[in-house]
Amino acid sequence: MVSPSIVAIGTILHTRAPPANFLGTGFAVGDGNHIITNAHVVPRNLNLEKKDSLAVFVGRGGSATARSATIVEIDNEHDLALLKISGEPLPALVIGDSSVIKEGETVAFTGFPIGMVLGLYPVTHQAIVSAITPIVIPALTTKQLSIKTIKRLRDPYLVFQLDGTAYPGNSGSPLFDPKTGKVFGILNMVFVKGTKENVLAHPSGISYAIPSNYIRAIMKQ
Repeated sequence: MVSPSIVAIGTILHTRAPPANFLGTGFAVGDGNHIITNAHVVPRNLNLEKKDSLAVFVGRGGSATARSATIVEIDNEHDLALLKISGEPLPALVIGDSSVIKEGETVAFTGFPIGMVLGLYPVTHQAIVSAITPIVIPALTTKQLSIKTIKRLRDPYLVFQLDGTAYPGNSGSPLFDPKTGKVFGILNMVFVKGTKENVLAHPSGISYAIPSNYIRAIMKQ
């Protein structure tokens, strides 16, 4: 249902072996030439002298092709990036209203959990929204408060906590209703964990997603 809209985000450097470098997952929205992914997935320091470029990989397996991409908008607060690609539009996913999602609902997410290791074949996982929880919670002591945590404590927002297993390559995967394909969030494997689990010595293994209403906001800008 959603697989044709799923893309890989990475870079292309033709003097590198292999030339493609996988960084995360994204998906088509709007007119089909715009891509949503996590901001932390998008490289900010490309080696332009060596012609290292941001790329979106479209297609499956050996038939996947790279399209050049440009950054349209970055929302660092919610770790979102809106990209634009040229060429034939992709099937765009519909962005739903994440405020209607309740705890206990069944959702799914599709992406590339282990990148290009087994080829670009999207993988779908099913999960339950196990909690709707603030992205950051107060630390037990001031010693556990980083500058990043303090900033987010000032204006925390809710994220979806999932009981499904996701992997770093799933960053940027759409969280959707398995019956309709409507998107209600975007998987995040780095940004949320670094905030919510900053008091833990080791990551919990819990998966999180940023609600889709923040996607709708960045698309309107």
